[in-house]
Amino acid sequence: MRVFGIDPGSGRTGYGCVDSDGARHQLVTCGAIAAPAGASFPEKLHGIHRTLTQLIATHHPDCVVIENLFHARNARSALLLGHARGVAVLAAVEAGLPVVEYTPAEIKVAIVGYGRAEKRQMQQMVKLLLRLDAVPTPHDAADALAIAICHLHASTSLAARAARVAGRGTAPAKAGGRPLRSWRDYRPGQPLRRSLP
Repeated sequence: MRVFGIDPGSGRTGYGCVDSDGARHQLVTCGAIAAPAGASFPEKLHGIHRTLTQLIATHHPDCVVIENLFHARNARSALLLGHARGVAVLAAVEAGLPVVEYTPAEIKVAIVGYGRAEKRQMQQMVKLLLRLDAVPTPHDAADALAIAICHLHASTSLAARAARVAGRGTAPAKAGGRPLRSWRDYRPGQPLRRSLP
């Protein structure tokens, strides 16, 4: 699965694309979109949209994940951020891709395991999860990669839950025919069979 994460911002928008086989994640690309000095706000929005459209067309992700607008310092900041989010969502929808949103707390829980994790902790975990030599820069890119990884973890959890639901009514059995009642009964290397209870 290939996921394209976006950390929207009116000044600088981070992006990060991650490949995953469900167990290991690999960095595809990351960076930040910054408008040239002196650009008007509409020009900044156009630049964000144009660049994201090009990146999505180049990397062919399966979905786009974006941070949900949760809070802002003031109403003006929230409005500017909302515009940046809007053009980011538009770029994804124009490419025919599904758009998924997560709150900052959900992202922190998925990456660090704690909803109030600090930015430095998040960056270090992104570095570890992607097996990178250094923390991705700028921090907007690291945030976008965290958003993408959050969705990969959520998708893996949903797939595992669906598999458990689909497997109800059957129980794995030991080689000797006795059902496994707990993970403590399992021994590595032994074949697992499904048997009706």
